[in-house]
Amino acid sequence: MGGSQRLVFEYRSVIAAPAERVWAFHQSPDALRHLTMPPMRTQIVRDDRRSLISGELEFLLRLGPLSVRWVAAHASGPEPMSFVDRQVVGPLAFWEHEHVMRPCEGGTELLDRITFSYRSGLRYAWTRLIFSRPALRTLFAYRHWRTRRAVR
Repeated sequence: MGGSQRLVFEYRSVIAAPAERVWAFHQSPDALRHLTMPPMRTQIVRDDRRSLISGELEFLLRLGPLSVRWVAAHASGPEPMSFVDRQVVGPLAFWEHEHVMRPCEGGTELLDRITFSYRSGLRYAWTRLIFSRPALRTLFAYRHWRTRRAVR
């Protein structure tokens, strides 16, 4: 596996919509495109998912001239309205992203929990910037904002 120790990042917020609507948004074929923060872009190469909890998604993550191939396997998450995507191929030594949607007062608690570790070496030094805690905080604030807009 290589790389450094595993780190955990969490971002949570309340979305003023029923959990079923938030789940349905994540199921839409355009969800990844809507949730990708500019100036990053995604290009779907292959989508073999049968649902949010089954199958694989292959995409290119583009940031300026940088293009990175990523394959994510989707599986059931730890709760009824949750799913996990795990990096099979990609720039990090390890990446597991739990997406949890819980009904709560005011709508839905949306929780993103990422367990990850960096690859060692200069070739992957850029991942320590793109996937730093401040960068992840900004990305997930954007993703939750986009989710709010999509389900209102």
